[in-house]
Amino acid sequence: MEQERMDYYPQTNVAPVMSIGQWLVTFLLMAIPIVNIIMIIVWLTSKDENPNRKNWVLAYLIVIAISFESPFNAIPSI
Repeated sequence: MEQERMDYYPQTNVAPVMSIGQWLVTFLLMAIPIVNIIMIIVWLTSKDENPNRKNWVLAYLIVIAISFESPFNAIPSI
């Protein structure tokens, strides 16, 4: 039964799971003001980077962009 499941769900191109320690280091680096900008650039441009972290950085940038843009939409134009 397990063999059938493996054939039905091929697991190619599966990203390695990031450990809790790797996530803690990621969050700690993002809390340091200048280092976070450098690490965002490194993580987005690196070809060997874990795709989970790369997707998290993209989502983080989208949330930051929305949070910077939304107060300007709340101000009525005169």
